[in-house]
Amino acid sequence: MQGTQQPTSQPTAYPATDRTVPTRSPDRASYDKEVVHAILDEACVCHLGFVRDGAPVVLPTLFGRVGERLYVHGSTGSRPLRMTGQADPGLPVCLTVTHVDALILARSGFHHSMNYRSVVVHGTAYDVTDPEEKLLALDALVDQVVAGRSKDSRPANKKELAATAVIRLDLDAVSAKIRTGGVNDEPEDLDLPHWAGVVPLRKGYEAPVADPLLAPGTELPDYLRAL
Repeated sequence: MQGTQQPTSQPTAYPATDRTVPTRSPDRASYDKEVVHAILDEACVCHLGFVRDGAPVVLPTLFGRVGERLYVHGSTGSRPLRMTGQADPGLPVCLTVTHVDALILARSGFHHSMNYRSVVVHGTAYDVTDPEEKLLALDALVDQVVAGRSKDSRPANKKELAATAVIRLDLDAVSAKIRTGGVNDEPEDLDLPHWAGVVPLRKGYEAPVADPLLAPGTELPDYLRAL
């Protein structure tokens, strides 16, 4: 008698490979999906690297995450998006996100550092051509900046969609790297008369400033009050 089939559990971590294990401070690396997703979801700007005409190019741009996939958008005339659409089978890229949480000021210049959380994604980017996936991606990009905003704004029309290109990058070869803690000075430097310690950094929002042309009666939405 055939036994009851158990549901297949999804892996909770990305595989560590030669490509994703950092050569410096590998003990700071994490492949946990929840850790990676949290770092990505807190950011709205990434840096997208690729090779053009034999030379490296790195561009800052907006992105959005939907499950195990990242979306990056831009003008249909931008070079990386044109290259992605023309490339077969896609465009090799490297995408990075970084948060700086604190400055680490040591007694020696060598041991100055930062507390940070970062993610590096390697993979192949593909042009999004399916209309439904493209709309999903654009909503994700808007919500990446302010959660809930896509439902409180007009979606792109046909003309705007035609002028917008979107590429997707699957989260396969991924690693996070995190530094926490304080100063790591050499024992012989501890008596030096230089201030040392941690300077925390934090992200904050000022009060929203309404557009003077707002339609009468338009109130500040709750998702902005929550910021």
